[in-house]
Amino acid sequence: MTNNEQLERQVIELIATDRFSITTSSIDRKLSRRRPELARAIDMPGANYFGDRVYARIVDEEGMKARGMKDAINVFCERHPQYGKELKGLIAEQRTMTEPTLYFGMQPGCRLTASDYLGVMSNLGFNETQARALYGTLIDVSRDLANKRQQKERSVLIGEASSD
Repeated sequence: MTNNEQLERQVIELIATDRFSITTSSIDRKLSRRRPELARAIDMPGANYFGDRVYARIVDEEGMKARGMKDAINVFCERHPQYGKELKGLIAEQRTMTEPTLYFGMQPGCRLTASDYLGVMSNLGFNETQARALYGTLIDVSRDLANKRQQKERSVLIGEASSD
C-alpha cells in the first residue's frame, strides 16, 4: 500500500468513525434526556414495587455532594469581594489560542462504502454478523442527521492548545 493509499484509508476511517459518533451521540443524548422523564413519570403507590418481571424502589439517599465551580466562585466572591472581582476578571480574560485542528470531508460526488463503515464497526469490537445487522439502521440515522445538518466539512482537535 502506498503512502497516499494509506493516508486515504486513514481519512476514510476518520470520516466513518465521525459519522457513527454523531449518530450514536445523538441517540445517547435523546436517551439521557428521556430516562429521568420516564423515572419521574412512574407513579408508585409506595416506596417498593415488585412485578412479575421488574421491580422498582424509591430510596431517599443522603450524602455529601461537592459544590459546583460556579457556586464556589460566587461564595468566594461574597466572602472576599476584592479578590472575587479579580478572580472573575481572570476567568473572563481572553487570550489568543492556537489549537491544531484537522478538517476533513468527502470529495464532491464521492461516498463511503458499506465496507468502510463495517471496518470501523469491526475496529469497535463488533463481529461481522453484528456489524452487518446494525449497519443498515445506523447508516439510515446517520444520513437523516447529515441531511438536517447539511454540513460538508467536519473537524477534530488533534493537539494541545497553546496560548500566546
